[in-house]
Amino acid sequence: MTRRTNPCPLRPFPDPRKLTEMHLYRSHHCDALRLENADETVRLSGWVHRMRDHGNLLFVDLRDHYGITQCVVDSSSPHFARVEGLSNESVITVTGPVKKRSNETINNNIPTGEVEVWVEEFTLQAAASTLPMPVNQDAGYPEDIRLQYRFLDLRRETLHKNIILRSSVISSIRRRMIESGFTEFQTPILTSSSPEGARDFLVPSRLHPGEFYALPQAPQQFKQLLMVAGFDRYFQIAPCFRDEDARADRSPGEFYQLDLEMSFVSQEDVFNAIEPVIAGVFNEFAEGRSVTEPPFQRIPYDESMLKYGSDKPDLRNPLIISDVTDVFRGSSFGIFAKAIDKGAVVRAIPAPKAGAQPRSYFDKLNDWSREQGAAGLGYIIFEEEGGKGPIARNLEEENLAAIREATGLTSGDAVFFACDKLNAAAQFAGAVRDRVGADLKLIKSGSFDFCWVVDYPMFEMDEVTGEIEFSHNPFSMPQGGIEALETMDPLDIKAFQYDIVCNGIELSSGAIRNHLPEIMYKAFEIAGYGPEVVEERFGGMLNALKFGAPPHGGSAPGIDRMVMLLADEPNIREVVAFPMNQQAQDLMMGAPNTVDVEHLRELNIRLSLPPENKD
Repeated sequence: MTRRTNPCPLRPFPDPRKLTEMHLYRSHHCDALRLENADETVRLSGWVHRMRDHGNLLFVDLRDHYGITQCVVDSSSPHFARVEGLSNESVITVTGPVKKRSNETINNNIPTGEVEVWVEEFTLQAAASTLPMPVNQDAGYPEDIRLQYRFLDLRRETLHKNIILRSSVISSIRRRMIESGFTEFQTPILTSSSPEGARDFLVPSRLHPGEFYALPQAPQQFKQLLMVAGFDRYFQIAPCFRDEDARADRSPGEFYQLDLEMSFVSQEDVFNAIEPVIAGVFNEFAEGRSVTEPPFQRIPYDESMLKYGSDKPDLRNPLIISDVTDVFRGSSFGIFAKAIDKGAVVRAIPAPKAGAQPRSYFDKLNDWSREQGAAGLGYIIFEEEGGKGPIARNLEEENLAAIREATGLTSGDAVFFACDKLNAAAQFAGAVRDRVGADLKLIKSGSFDFCWVVDYPMFEMDEVTGEIEFSHNPFSMPQGGIEALETMDPLDIKAFQYDIVCNGIELSSGAIRNHLPEIMYKAFEIAGYGPEVVEERFGGMLNALKFGAPPHGGSAPGIDRMVMLLADEPNIREVVAFPMNQQAQDLMMGAPNTVDVEHLRELNIRLSLPPENKD
């Protein structure tokens, strides 16, 4: 069994042979003993990981934070009966000589596998009750049990290793940031509400009845204020709080990010500062996997949405989406042609060699597409003589040739189509690209492929209300400055906003900030906020900008997501020590919970609960 590696290169214990009295609990960690320790008398403490009764001999795998050592109790020992009656996960201390294992019993799967400790002294430190879940295996177990008994779950090898990895990654990040000239600051946890794009967690004020603090969704305004205050390079391993639903790559409630900000910088300066840190951390913990070397590819937002159907492109997938709207415009394939006349676009998703797939494969994809909310998934299979399929039968040869040229496909390949309004077509085409890439086993393994997505729209239109709103970060600098805000269509304005993406997962958002009050007023005016609202909600920031703010920008890569990628875990809860469940509940501590009436009275709060659902 492969066990966790001691992260400490030096033993914290003195050589027991030089001591007049051995330490009360241990002379070595459970991963420390080797052949050179043979015949030494040692003391170990830890948890009973597993026991094997061979009649005259009882073998105990003793585990601590660092590893496992096999301990042996002879049936003639006065301790045999007591050890035999132990339950797994009981905490014990044993003392005895180290002996070399016979050749046939050597365990090459653990560092201590050539030796064992013969128990001469034994102390039971704490007996374990019947376990609600196994610890000595990493087999799947119901999530509610794992979260309720998280302290047991954390003893398991994989999860324990993930949490150590998390600590090591944070230490590496902190070291690299300091070496790059950044200074670590702490920003407030109790602050005011601000529109960061998610719901705030609110904290009632006892001293100010009817008023509330908000937990920060991010230290956005504070880190900008630090730049205004004259500090040059700030960073923080920052806790952030957002009342949003859980996803596989997003924890409900709280998460941590590498928050950073820099003064007197352009967008490229920010990239050049953060890329060596991110690439360095990933290279440090890649364990043989390849990592994109700086500079990372820069992909404009519009290009990313067209080619990959997402602003979080997974570059391990080689499939490139093409725009074939003009091919179908006025064509004899009436479904697409009529939709185009009403403002739709058509995206083509290539499927190399998919022509060899059975008809059932295309039928299953069609059923899957309906589950995604689409009307279906049209396709063409290319042959030497043209193409086959319902769409091909309704197209002229020149149309088929144009699609081949746009997608780079040849005989034996297939192509799928997404037809809808611009954003919906892009989103669906991206989902098809992901599905086809996985189905055809085209996605590269063993690599971390990074890119920047840049040139985000400053504004977007709410499809329901038709109102203009910020698309990314309201404190970003528009490209073109005040002139762009005053003369351009808001939906055409780009911002100095950027995301760093790895393997289809967004690690961070960032921007060059707006540091000029007049631009802030105008940008918020376009988004529907009058000057009085800006002054009320962002008075601290606005006031600071009026006293001379430097051009500045930053980013905030997510710690949890970085560790998730490095640990090769599909769910973020596997890299967080004490996560909530998908309903934002802490099953171990029983949060959230009710509070007594007296506490509510101190806070001047009266509950108005929704009616119970009796269905």
